[in-house]
Amino acid sequence: MTTVEGRVVPPPRRLGPWPAFSLQASVVVFFLAGASAPTPLYATYQQEWLFSPITTTVIFGVYAVAVLLALLVVGSLSDHVGRKPVIFGSIVVQAAAVVGFAGADGVPALLCARILQGLATGTVVGAVGAGMIDIRRSAGTLANAVTPAAGTAVGALGSGLLVAYAPQPTHLVYHILLGIYVLQAVGVVFMAETAARAPGALRSLRVTWTVPAQARGPLLRVAPVVLAVWALAGFYGSLGPALVRRVVTGEGALLGGLALFTLTACGALTVLVLRSAEPRTTTRVGTVALIAGVSLTLLAVAVGSAGLFFVGTAVAGVGFGAGFQGGVRTVVPLAEPHQRSGLLSVLYLISYLGFGLPTVVAGVIVVYGGGVASAAYEYGTAVMLLALLALISTFGPSRASTPATPEAVSGRAPGTGDAAVDGCADACHVGGLPGHGPPSKVSTLAHKGDEHR
Repeated sequence: MTTVEGRVVPPPRRLGPWPAFSLQASVVVFFLAGASAPTPLYATYQQEWLFSPITTTVIFGVYAVAVLLALLVVGSLSDHVGRKPVIFGSIVVQAAAVVGFAGADGVPALLCARILQGLATGTVVGAVGAGMIDIRRSAGTLANAVTPAAGTAVGALGSGLLVAYAPQPTHLVYHILLGIYVLQAVGVVFMAETAARAPGALRSLRVTWTVPAQARGPLLRVAPVVLAVWALAGFYGSLGPALVRRVVTGEGALLGGLALFTLTACGALTVLVLRSAEPRTTTRVGTVALIAGVSLTLLAVAVGSAGLFFVGTAVAGVGFGAGFQGGVRTVVPLAEPHQRSGLLSVLYLISYLGFGLPTVVAGVIVVYGGGVASAAYEYGTAVMLLALLALISTFGPSRASTPATPEAVSGRAPGTGDAAVDGCADACHVGGLPGHGPPSKVSTLAHKGDEHR
């Protein structure tokens, strides 16, 4: 309470832990929905402005480059200035991006909007990911794995439906997203801060790789599958509609969005189904499903089978979800509270490296190497090789390490952790991950979130 001119003024109302958690999860969902929303529109833009598939992949790829730049420069900023200002500022930039999309009159405008969108997303993912873990570690770890896939699915299908059946397709989807971002910005104002301010904010803007020593080995082992699953998602997000039109007859925009939706929705469901599995088991499921799904999809392209194409895409989606979840659950629990945002940023850095840059190569293959089918065969082969490398690494011997107790990984006092958190910690231990450190010194603000669990 404060007193102003003799009157007692109550403190401002703040969102409770779970509303704040849900709000932050929705930020990731709709940021990723905004990133996939242009996918069904690329054919419309291409017909209107007469550009090549290479230009399509460049428009798609600059987003990934912008995400990478933001992750490298400001990925750890919220560990120093707090989660709220970083999240709020990112939403403002994201809103400016969708305004740019809605008013775009050519390729340069699309490129500018995609760059803004990438900068906003790269800035927000580390802050939101760490913010959710601040509130509840087990649910936050799960949300960090499921929300990117869920958001990509929502954006692809929603945009496809609007393009196919709603008026002004190149404007309406962005107007809807703008309204959502405004509401989210208002919600962030009423969130309680969960990270204490710490010195070194300017120093954190230097380009560094902030991977805790205890997480480096596990991160190297999961990097191939994380690259593979997001490279596959990048292909579906940029050239997926063109590939679908080669196999399926029907509404091109809707089917292109449906293909990306199938991939990412199956991925999100897989995360939920496998949330209690050991990280190593989850990674194995992901790599095997990815190899099988891509093989079926390429076979469908060869024989022209629409049904087999979507079956293969669904199986690959299982690999997408399990592979990414295995990566998240392998490395995130190893970070101490002050290391979370930076580590999550590196994980997303790997993801977006695979998400954007290979698609430009695929665009070149489409134009100069024999068309979209040839690009799909070569791209799919590379994805399967990465998945195979990751699968082999899960059978390798682990280096000796000091085993972590559930409390050490979760940051809780002994006897106070819930089953989900302890299960995650046990899964990390059973998986033989090296480098578990001493118990985390969880901040006072993070413990305040525990009181509401």
